[in-house]
Amino acid sequence: MDAKTRIEELKKTLEYHIDRYYNMDAPEISDYEYDMLMQELKTLEKENPGLVTPDSPTQRVGGTAKREAGVLVRHNVPMLSLQDVFSKEDVYGFVEEMKEQLEDPEFVVEYKIDGLSMALRYEEGVLKLAETRGDGINFGEDVTENAKVIGDVKKKLKDSLPYLEIRGEVYMKIKDFDAVNERQELLGKKPFANPRNCAAGTLRQLDSKITKERKLSMFIFNVQDVKGMEFKTHTEGYEFLKKQGIRVIEDYKVCKTADEVWDAICKIGENRGNLEYDIDGAVVKLNRISDREKLGSTSKVPRWAVAYKYPPEEKETKVLDIELSVGRTGRITPTAIFEPIRLCGTSVSRATLHNQDFIDELDIGIGDTIVVYKSGEIIPKVKEVKKEKRPVGTVRFQIPDVCPVCGAKTEREKDTADIKCTSPNCPAQLERHIINFVGRDAMDIKGFGTVYIEDLVRLGYIKDVADIYELKEHREELIEQGIIGKEKNTDKLLDAIEKSKENDAYKLLTGLGIPNVGKAAAKAILKYFKNFEALEAADREQLQEVNDIGEVSADCIFRFFQDEKNQIVMERLRSHGVNMEYIPEEGADERFAGMTFVITGTLPNMDRKEAAALIEKYGGKVSGSVSKKTAYVLAGENAGSKLTKANELGIKVISEEDILVMTR
Repeated sequence: MDAKTRIEELKKTLEYHIDRYYNMDAPEISDYEYDMLMQELKTLEKENPGLVTPDSPTQRVGGTAKREAGVLVRHNVPMLSLQDVFSKEDVYGFVEEMKEQLEDPEFVVEYKIDGLSMALRYEEGVLKLAETRGDGINFGEDVTENAKVIGDVKKKLKDSLPYLEIRGEVYMKIKDFDAVNERQELLGKKPFANPRNCAAGTLRQLDSKITKERKLSMFIFNVQDVKGMEFKTHTEGYEFLKKQGIRVIEDYKVCKTADEVWDAICKIGENRGNLEYDIDGAVVKLNRISDREKLGSTSKVPRWAVAYKYPPEEKETKVLDIELSVGRTGRITPTAIFEPIRLCGTSVSRATLHNQDFIDELDIGIGDTIVVYKSGEIIPKVKEVKKEKRPVGTVRFQIPDVCPVCGAKTEREKDTADIKCTSPNCPAQLERHIINFVGRDAMDIKGFGTVYIEDLVRLGYIKDVADIYELKEHREELIEQGIIGKEKNTDKLLDAIEKSKENDAYKLLTGLGIPNVGKAAAKAILKYFKNFEALEAADREQLQEVNDIGEVSADCIFRFFQDEKNQIVMERLRSHGVNMEYIPEEGADERFAGMTFVITGTLPNMDRKEAAALIEKYGGKVSGSVSKKTAYVLAGENAGSKLTKANELGIKVISEEDILVMTR
């Protein structure tokens, strides 16, 4: 392949991964793989300067500024990236270059935190603005409200300077990241890939309550601009910030020689596995501000700093076992248990194998010798199997077709690599199932919070959804143990549980957690069958007669009601007086039958749930994406890409006022 073709190929590949990393917070390759692609492009462009174009990824900083968390703001000081180096020779070369251009330069070596860059502007000692990196040169996003709920962000300084702008890294501690992902699974939502993605998505949230909940952290790593005071060195700025109660990068080291710089980098590398947060390298920067000003910056990077990226550390070990665990969503995750090895300063003996596809791709079995690595991350990963060291008789591991926890049948989820337990009564996924059952779209039992559910399941009061309606029999114990609170709180929840028995039957069907049966499908099913008695007696063909119920959904419903354990739960729900009859909504009709609506933007008086309920009342269906089958797009303010697509496809766009007229 000639240089021009390879350069174009690399540019296209990098553009895709830059968008995934910076703009979507959903990278598909490791930092190391990305760095190697970028390094290859830089080398080719250096060898072929005539092929360098202004739009090349090597000529830009970061991603694009987005209008998600707030308005765009112009940078007072550009938020540039750093030049990456990958070897001892590169580090020594940088130090020698600085010594050639400057008199007796000092260097600071510090952690390169793996997070999202943010700058804070203070006026007269008060925080006025927080901004993301955005495009790095011109614009970032205003995330001030979210920044104010981060514990490490000081809203007011002890010393009232006319102006101070500082830059740092917003990140998540590993324990906080694990807690967020546990909650995501519990709520049936997609877990975040890593702490950096979670931090980036959280900082851009529209709701600062969610930002506060997720416990972001921040380290400051630079004074961008200051008025009313002068710092001669980078570390002098750090000392001032520490006196203001601001957290700066930990354990930074001041160095004079290349050997000292390299030694500091090595020590950071040895310690990275012991940190409570992820780092993706070490930064080497000049300490004296006058030296920085003398050297300045290119259009993309400062000339006075580099970022050293650690090579992935890898070692061979032997697989002793493959353990299966069932998550709160029912997903079965295989984990390799291997002979302990030391990576990045810590002992590791386990690594996830993700799913059956990953196992098949590696062709891994118990007894195999594998290569395990860490690439600037805390989590160990399996790289490959050493086939030449495979013991005779070793076979590829296969996830069984029964749940390792409850013995129920497992099945592969459509369009994914996930194998899941099919039983909603599986103890491993019980908490999530109960949360779904009591939720707003299902039985809507107000006040039945996640903490109560966790405690009631843990203490054995709830083993399936029918047990919820037997809690009243344990009223005295619940009050005595304070599980829900005192008498008033306990009675309030028990009353809400009793009231839920009167709900329309579709809410019960929604709450049962049958795969592919959400609120809209449940409504359509109960509208057709009228009651659970008829539904439970229906065969697959009859189920497919319901609008939008296909072969897969029909099979899930049929198998659910054929399961003996589920039949017992349904009989208990009946005995407790839970309504199983469809209740026609007053004034409802089928004027929107066969029509699909998409709701986008902020409506003047209704939230989206209210608008969706109105459409469904009259037989319409609400979808999350615009297609040629969409009948109407109901648009409010800041409608965005869905409105654009509707206009491109020629789909009629209506307002809140229009939908109210249509439903009179």
